Amino acid sequence: MLTTHVPAAPVVPGTGRLRPLGLGEVRITGGFWAERQRTNATVTLRHIAHWQTREGWIGNFDLAAAGTLPQGRRGREFSDSEVYKFLEAAAWQLGTGPDEELEATFRDFVARIAAAQEPDGYLNTNFGRPGQVARWTDLAWGHELYCLGHLFQAAVARGRTDPDADDGLLGVAVRAADLVCEVFGEGGIESVCGHAEVEVGLAELGRLTGNARYLDQARLFIDRRGHGTLPDQEWGRAYYQDDVPIRDAEVLRGHAVRANYLAAGATDVAVEFGDTALLDALRRQWDRTIARRTYITGGQGSRHQDEGFGDDWELPPDRAYAETCASVASTMFSWRLLLATAEPAYADHIERSLYNVVAAAIADTGDAWFYTNTLHRRDPGTAPDPDAASPRAFSSLRAPWFDVSCCLPNIARTLASLPGVLATVDADGLQLHQYASASISTRLEDGTAIEVDVATDYPRSGVVRVGVGSTAERPWTMTFRVPEWAGAGTLTYRPASGPERTVASDGPTIALTALFAAGDVVEFVVPVVPVFVRPDLRIDAVRGCVA
Repeated sequence: MLTTHVPAAPVVPGTGRLRPLGLGEVRITGGFWAERQRTNATVTLRHIAHWQTREGWIGNFDLAAAGTLPQGRRGREFSDSEVYKFLEAAAWQLGTGPDEELEATFRDFVARIAAAQEPDGYLNTNFGRPGQVARWTDLAWGHELYCLGHLFQAAVARGRTDPDADDGLLGVAVRAADLVCEVFGEGGIESVCGHAEVEVGLAELGRLTGNARYLDQARLFIDRRGHGTLPDQEWGRAYYQDDVPIRDAEVLRGHAVRANYLAAGATDVAVEFGDTALLDALRRQWDRTIARRTYITGGQGSRHQDEGFGDDWELPPDRAYAETCASVASTMFSWRLLLATAEPAYADHIERSLYNVVAAAIADTGDAWFYTNTLHRRDPGTAPDPDAASPRAFSSLRAPWFDVSCCLPNIARTLASLPGVLATVDADGLQLHQYASASISTRLEDGTAIEVDVATDYPRSGVVRVGVGSTAERPWTMTFRVPEWAGAGTLTYRPASGPERTVASDGPTIALTALFAAGDVVEFVVPVVPVFVRPDLRIDAVRGCVA
């Protein structure tokens, strides 16, 4: 099917089994995730802006514009990307409603970034000026393309939530993307970035602007990966997925965030170019990674030395790295596969990751967070200095900021765009993948209007009530995901007029087709009870244990 409606959502494929719903079509209205979204909007985003200002990361762009770099530059080589991730999170949040203070901060940051862009579109505060390393000469570790990928995603968020915005962010991104295509296109530099991300950014920017050149460049980066264009190093080329072409790989490997970002971008490429062989390869890699290299929490990455995946079944709970960013990235990968295939297993993993890593990583107060998410601790931990950035993963407790603070902006953009992963539609009807109290108003391809209100205390309760708000002109299908951990679910249809009926299922989904009318109620129930989980015996670190 072709997507005829362009929602304000992070991922808008040109084709696929399911169409995502945008922030204008889904609004979380209460419960667990509404509380998290409220804290994200009122505390976390402001906390990030404060620390990025205090640590000099946004100030680096001022120095670039003034021509005084490299003197005074602060932060790691990838600090630009954290500012872009903040902008993406802010754009999604502003897409849910006005916030004058956040809008002012957003515009201030964008103006300072735009002032730092070079005339040819180049934008990076760590390279390219007298006294700095030359452009594009450290692709393995420099993160230049990685940073631009996050710039592109920020511009997409702004472009989709406020198409008439006059802040200029989209223009900044387009100029940078044009330069990337010029430098790395056919006949240009035949290499890739050591940290995948530009691929997913280019793909989505291409979808937003309609410029096929960006999608072509994303495909080119995907095809180049795995051929040893980057130098070997102490953890091998697998660290940045440059050891095996992605179509030949059997499982995700190396740095967990890099691997998932690459897989997400490759899924975009597979979908846009109808590359079924690539999509099948990615599905196989996802299956094996989830089965053999993913913790019970959904966390990924068991080795601290390279923030990476271990071997199959290497999942020690006390050495779990399980970086927060890795779960954000695996959610991105899984969501794209769900849209492409409609397979509910991908939504199961998203749920597991959202609750057990993303939501657990950040404090209820919204201003402290875990970089890593170990499963087993032997000591009470050391309280971090609340007024200083902690060394990466040094503190065993949540810290307000880290020297490497990639995870908090990632959490923020995930929470701000969360309504976009709750539900989808296809030609037949509406699918509910994640459960939260929400209002949904959308249309199917043929114009059939769907208006429903979802009420639930999930996950504290397994009851999800859906009230129908409009009378349809034709029958349509309402589909619920039966969580893998629940094993079964029941669906009861209580029409405003007519007999009640109940359907049960022990499969991965349960569906009801009806000529829905205003006042109808559909109640979905799954058992929320404790269960024992036994590990695969090949996971030697927890053999003989139960959770």
